Amino acid sequence: MRSQLFLTLLVFGCKTSYEEPKISLDEYQLEDGFNLEVVASEPHLKAPVAIDFDDKGRIWVAQMPGYMNDMLGSDETKPVGNIKILEDLDGDGVVDHSKIFLDSLVMPRALAHVYGGLLYAEPPKLWFVEIEDDKPVHKVLVDSIYAAEGNPEHQPNGLLLNIDNWIYNAKSNFRYRRKNGIWEKEPTTFRGQWGISHDNFGRLYYNDNSRQLLGDYVLPNRMVRNPYFTPKASVNQILTTDQRVYPLHATTVNRGYAKGVLNQDSILVSATAACGPLVYRGGTFPKEYEQNVFVCIPEGNLIKRNILKFTGDSTIAGQAWEYREFLASTDEGFRPVNLNNGPDGSMYIVDMHRGMIGHHAYLSPYLKQKVKGNHLDTLINFGRILKVQNKTSKAEPFPDFETLKAAELVLLLQHPNGWIRNRAQHYLILKKEREAIESLKNLIVHQENPLTQIHALYALEGLDALSFDFLVDVAKNGSANVTMHAVVLMEAFASKENSRNAELLFKDLIRRGNKGIDFYIGSTLGVWMAVDKERFFPQIMTLLGSYPKRPIFHEAILSGLSEHESYVKESLATLPDFDDTPFVSQLTQSIEQRTKGNKNPIFNRASLAEDNRTHGAKMFFEICASCHGINGQGIQGLAPPLMNSEHVVDSERLGLIILHGLEGPIEVNGEHYDFNLAMPGLIRNENVTDKDIADIISYVTNAFSDDPKALTEEKVGELRSTKSRSGSEYTMDELLEYSKK
Repeated sequence: MRSQLFLTLLVFGCKTSYEEPKISLDEYQLEDGFNLEVVASEPHLKAPVAIDFDDKGRIWVAQMPGYMNDMLGSDETKPVGNIKILEDLDGDGVVDHSKIFLDSLVMPRALAHVYGGLLYAEPPKLWFVEIEDDKPVHKVLVDSIYAAEGNPEHQPNGLLLNIDNWIYNAKSNFRYRRKNGIWEKEPTTFRGQWGISHDNFGRLYYNDNSRQLLGDYVLPNRMVRNPYFTPKASVNQILTTDQRVYPLHATTVNRGYAKGVLNQDSILVSATAACGPLVYRGGTFPKEYEQNVFVCIPEGNLIKRNILKFTGDSTIAGQAWEYREFLASTDEGFRPVNLNNGPDGSMYIVDMHRGMIGHHAYLSPYLKQKVKGNHLDTLINFGRILKVQNKTSKAEPFPDFETLKAAELVLLLQHPNGWIRNRAQHYLILKKEREAIESLKNLIVHQENPLTQIHALYALEGLDALSFDFLVDVAKNGSANVTMHAVVLMEAFASKENSRNAELLFKDLIRRGNKGIDFYIGSTLGVWMAVDKERFFPQIMTLLGSYPKRPIFHEAILSGLSEHESYVKESLATLPDFDDTPFVSQLTQSIEQRTKGNKNPIFNRASLAEDNRTHGAKMFFEICASCHGINGQGIQGLAPPLMNSEHVVDSERLGLIILHGLEGPIEVNGEHYDFNLAMPGLIRNENVTDKDIADIISYVTNAFSDDPKALTEEKVGELRSTKSRSGSEYTMDELLEYSKK
């Protein structure tokens, strides 16, 4: 028997297997041709919100177990969050071990493996740590005001490393990168709400609750170089007007009573909490899926598929199907909140698997009742990571980026998986592989795959190895997409010395009649005018003549002009065909904004302030809840209920009560209350501003009525000076009299 066991070990090896949780996926419906697998689950996970992969292919996960663990979000300020490393030690594709990398965090919401370490967000700060033996060392503060504390739905997140070597965020107007060991931060377009992704060209995609797919038509920061011009036709665009969703069952959603939210079968009609968009770039799905955008719809327990169409100067999206989804479930715990391309070409789903994912500041009485009735408030100690895989795809060996040589990294820029290409580009820059420069140039010149060429261009950019002459050659001989990038990168070499060759190149490219190339030339002409106005102004005229009714072209030209707006306006005024055009109108507005000192808001906003309703919730709990109860139920002998009170529905009446107070008896929902004491108003508290009052009203009308309303700060100011007859607290009769006006 003993010799038989020894023989078995010799033949089959000593590989240890581990017992892993078995999660049923019977309630999930996935598009034909794909497999759905559970990669990780509890006990290793608890409220995961974001993941990234390290250079070994392991999953690192940020978790927020303090978020909405009850209807009041009681633990959201407690240090119970963490970042974990997930491991599959027996190699069966399912996580069997996990270890804490960072613990005792408050609502960590984003992470990214970059620069050989981990970049992560723990509000209000953005941190970077190096990694040694799976432990954090040399912690560096990247940004002390990355995000305000509080509701994660309305604070920066994402940390997406794009092809241009910059790191972008959703719900933020800043981008970051590290250059020569120094962290840089600069303004960028404000984008989306939760989740951000990029396509193979480098354009960004995002969304918000009710608009499932937004995006930029152009490369990042092309339209915000003129601080006194704010683009409207090129960034933050709605890529599809079709917000319809097709859940498998009647899900529990906020304000389901409102007209149009649910259909006659109580099924959700349109997106109300869309998040986590992903441009699929994995290279293993069928060809028609490449660069499709998948969107999380957690309130509907589903994931949607959109197909992109590129027109040259715009992007259009459409749903892949009507009346069905790529992935949908009848499991109401399925809460997809983020999606990732994986090192194996699969799509990974971060399933928070929590009954309540809406922040307490935004919950309506209707939803609170539904959640309680369906016991969703008890679904709190769960979390899943799922994997969608093409049934016909075969697993390939994962490259060890730490040990790869320069030539091997260059070769990986041709890989069909965008995740691999991104990581290879990043490692060439991180390792300062200057010996790869000639190989990268040869790849650009001789390779016919634009994806590979674009990655190689930005690897050279990160290595400071580009030159003007090389970029001119690339622009002349490359495909349209490669030429566009070369034109953009040439701006770093704008000089008097290079102006003649740049002029000849732009003229030659414009003669091709390619809309996309023309757009990027238009966006760069103003930069070249800074070194030679007379040489490049005629090309502005050419493009304006070719695209007289295309606002996006006008924005492109204006974005680059900056300090040369007046020169262009004066020059156009002498030409009969250009003196009164939409472009001149926009140009005049930009000049006026410069004269008044009115900058694009992204240049004035240092950080994103806390959203109004969350701020109002905090103030309510600090000031009002001790008398009215945290759930607005009132406290016997102290204060009447707020829930569904007619005095809450009337926002101006509510404002008078909060500001000036209330004395004497009052009726609420037909019930008489007389506490023989007065409620003091906040008007005498000099620390409470009109904005504070407006925020409290925003929260209270949302939390305790089915008809949320808001008051402007100006209106609150008017109510502040609207005194009662006694000059102090209002009576109920006076409030009713005011409401009749």
